[in-house]
Amino acid sequence: MDIGITLPGHGHDIVAYAQHAEGLGLESLWHGDHLIPVNPYLDSTLVHATAAAVTTRIKLGFGVMVVALRQPAWTAKQIATLQHLSADRVLLGVGSGGEAHGEAAWHAVDVPFAERGRRTDAVLEVLPGLVRGERVPLHGHEIALSPGATMPPVLVGGGGKAALRRAARFGDHWYPAFVPHRAVVSGLGQLGRLAAEYGRPRPGVTVGVGVALGDVPASVIDARIKGMTDYGLPAEQAREVLVTGTPAQAAERFAELAEAGADRVIAMPFTEDRFRQAELVAAAGVAVMDQLGGQRGGDKSAWRPAWR
Repeated sequence: MDIGITLPGHGHDIVAYAQHAEGLGLESLWHGDHLIPVNPYLDSTLVHATAAAVTTRIKLGFGVMVVALRQPAWTAKQIATLQHLSADRVLLGVGSGGEAHGEAAWHAVDVPFAERGRRTDAVLEVLPGLVRGERVPLHGHEIALSPGATMPPVLVGGGGKAALRRAARFGDHWYPAFVPHRAVVSGLGQLGRLAAEYGRPRPGVTVGVGVALGDVPASVIDARIKGMTDYGLPAEQAREVLVTGTPAQAAERFAELAEAGADRVIAMPFTEDRFRQAELVAAAGVAVMDQLGGQRGGDKSAWRPAWR
């Protein structure tokens, strides 16, 4: 199992945090993407370009890029550029934009909110060819971008039926967040059947989880749960899916997700001590590799708990 972690949404410590996470041996860095999100964060493509410039190994994931807010050719150009800058380290999470963010961003770019799903699929149809520099029909003309690049793995975000079908049709991974392990099991069953309809192998699974490890006040946990319920998650599920406690306890939770079928966990810290959280998440990664015996992929020798 691979373990990734989210970058801070904004601030001047993104460079130091990216280098810290790489030094800890974490597999990937992730950043949100939206024009007008509920919580503020910087533009994802510029953040990843910065992270690419100051790291050498760690992968760079979009969690997730809202491609329907963008013009497809420019999207492809930015992705291809990031692949060149990072030496093919991009993980392209893609989503249609959650309802919790509202419709303001869609009005700003003159895209009907109700069309976001259809437009997401339309972008995914042409994106691989555009990124690779192939000739692709777009708006009645054939275009080819250069220089082309390797198309990164596509991770389709969301837990609903539309997201599962999109993952089966276009995705290399399905990427739900804040879901219990039983939802992963159920989703995988549906994903396998849908992928068979498209004549594709079943995608892998990446799961995003909120984390607050170590000695965290209950008030901080409660505030996070309230924020998740404001985002549309039932309070009971919000409390169930948060990962708290020691690295060993976190490793048990990660192992449950691995047993349910997850190939990667993305830790999403929400406390102020983000550098320490990265260390504790890395420690949980070492522990889960011990539990799983390395049998679900990942090289245990890659983990370097530098704080020890």
